[in-house]
Amino acid sequence: MNKVYASAAEALAGVVRDGQTIAVGGFGLCGIPEALIGALRDSGAKQLTCISNNAGVDGFGLGLLLATRQIKKMISSYVGENKEFERQYLAGELELEFTPQGTLAEKLRAGGSGIPAFFTKTGVGTIVAEGKEIREFDGEKYVMERSLTADVALVKAWKADKAGNLVFRRTARNFNPMCAMAGKVTVAEVEQIVETGELDPDEIHLAGIFVQRLVLNAHPEKRIEQRTVRAAS
Repeated sequence: MNKVYASAAEALAGVVRDGQTIAVGGFGLCGIPEALIGALRDSGAKQLTCISNNAGVDGFGLGLLLATRQIKKMISSYVGENKEFERQYLAGELELEFTPQGTLAEKLRAGGSGIPAFFTKTGVGTIVAEGKEIREFDGEKYVMERSLTADVALVKAWKADKAGNLVFRRTARNFNPMCAMAGKVTVAEVEQIVETGELDPDEIHLAGIFVQRLVLNAHPEKRIEQRTVRAAS
C-alpha cells in the first residue's frame, strides 16, 4: 500500500476539521512537522485542541496556529517561548492543561497502546493532582492520569518507506513516536522516502501500522529555537 501524498495539503485533505484533537510531535523546534503545521493553518480548521510538548515560537511551529486563533486549548509541558501564547492565556482566550513532561509522554504512549489510565508519583501534592484519584501502593501515594489519544497526529521523521515504517534522526525522535501511536489517523512528514523493503528492519523505530499518510519535505527549514555561540577569540 502506497501511503505517499504529493503535498502536505493533500495529505491533510479530508482528515482535519473543526473541533478536533491534534497531537503534534517535536520538542521545542526540534523534530516538528513544519510543512504539515503550515498546511493545517492553511486548512482553516479551528477550535482545535493541540497536544504538544510546547507551542512553538511566535511565527513558527504551532505559533502559526496561535496567530490565526485556530487553537482553543493546549495540552503541554512548556510554553515559555511564545509571547502570543502568553497573551492569549492571560487574557482568558486560550485554555491550558499543564502536564509534566514525562507524564505527557506516557499519556500518549499509553493511549496508543490501548491503556486508558496509569498511576504515577509525579504531581502528587501539587495542583497537577487536583481533582484526580490518589491511591496508595506499598506505602507511597500515586495520582491516576488518564491517557491521551488524538483524532489526528502530525509527526516528523527522517526517513520512511512507502509502507509508512519510520526512522527518526537523533534527538528529533523526541515526542514523535508517542504522538504517532496516539493518533487515530497519523500523517508523517519525512525527508526521504524509499521503496518498501529497502529499510533494514533493525533500523526501523516505528512500524508503519501507526502511519496512514506520508508526505515528503526534503528540505525543511529546521529553525534553531535559541542560537547561542561563543564570542570570537
